Amino acid sequence: MTTRLAGLTPKSPRQWGKMNPGQMLAHCSLALEMAVGDRPMGQKLIGRILAPFVRSTVLGDKPFGHGSPTDPTFVVKDERDFEAERRRLQELAERFHRLGAPAAGRHIHSFFGKLTGEEWGRLQWKHLDHHFRQFSG
Repeated sequence: MTTRLAGLTPKSPRQWGKMNPGQMLAHCSLALEMAVGDRPMGQKLIGRILAPFVRSTVLGDKPFGHGSPTDPTFVVKDERDFEAERRRLQELAERFHRLGAPAAGRHIHSFFGKLTGEEWGRLQWKHLDHHFRQFSG
């Protein structure tokens, strides 16, 4: 992740979507804040209904599709300072790793609800991979 993050620039071309690189970094940080417990969330009703049907697909081996839905609270539309957002994401990723699976397993995902620490790790890896592919092809 560190190498891919270091290779990203404010001018990295977007392959799909609407965010620029700084907004994408902020978006990924919001998701990691949920995973480390800085952004406590409850499971939304739509997740209670749909999560059982999509959980294995989302957590499976296939990468996220280009039009994957996102929690509206994680949409970033304002301009962001790229370097500040890069540092923030790096620090959150390091903290998530350092805290480990047991800590992650104590937090609720806004769509999936209760996840194991391993599921949190897989979901965060797939999310970051999705957005790094968004800006590197």
